[in-house]
Amino acid sequence: MKKTSLLLGLFGLLAIVSVPTTSAHAQATRTWVSGVGDDANPCSRTAPCKTFAGAISKTATGGEINCIDPGGFGAVTITKSIAIICEPFTAGVLVSGTNAIIVNAAAPAEVLLQGLDIEGLGTGINGVSIPSSSGAKVTIRKSAIRNFNGNGVNLTGAAGARVLIEDTYIASNTGGVNIAGAGGAVNTAILIRTTVDNNTNFATSVAAPSAITLNASTLAGSPAAISVTGSPTVASFGNNAIAGSGTITATVPLK
Repeated sequence: MKKTSLLLGLFGLLAIVSVPTTSAHAQATRTWVSGVGDDANPCSRTAPCKTFAGAISKTATGGEINCIDPGGFGAVTITKSIAIICEPFTAGVLVSGTNAIIVNAAAPAEVLLQGLDIEGLGTGINGVSIPSSSGAKVTIRKSAIRNFNGNGVNLTGAAGARVLIEDTYIASNTGGVNIAGAGGAVNTAILIRTTVDNNTNFATSVAAPSAITLNASTLAGSPAAISVTGSPTVASFGNNAIAGSGTITATVPLK
């Protein structure tokens, strides 16, 4: 009896030890933010977080952050593949004296930013910054980037870094879209159906050997529509509206 009791007790202890536990820091494939959320929450649909920064640490690599309702969700630094999609609600990222969104992820990370209202209040540095340590491919869709003291989009990444900007409004910044790969690295930008308007110094700026391609986009309201350093590639599908100095170096035929 004693031996049996001892064995049962031992098996019970092993069972308790081996039971899988759910970590309080487990990451979900999809998380949620709300204007009335709380970053202490797990960022689930029924217990959403308050900010993008609060949600990103609880979102798995390759996962997605969505908005339940309108709100101001704050600045965020992204270090992995992720999508932030907020439609049809207003998803505000309002900053002062800092960058709004930093994408500092190594290749082959892919980041999607969709449906964001990114506001710099005249003192913010860059709306979306892709710095020299980043090799990410970033897509910005259906968003607005306004009133930054630096650039609306600042792409100065490692080799292979890229930004695709689609159906987006970039206005009233010191610079619109800046492409200058770090240390001479090749970075690329593609603008599709995007308006870059009323930026103080330039709509777009490209430093060789980086490149930009324009499709159905408008560059206006700046002294330089296309500012270049060296001889970068500036390609157009021939269907853009360009007002200001700067020239296209290559025309891509529409098919």
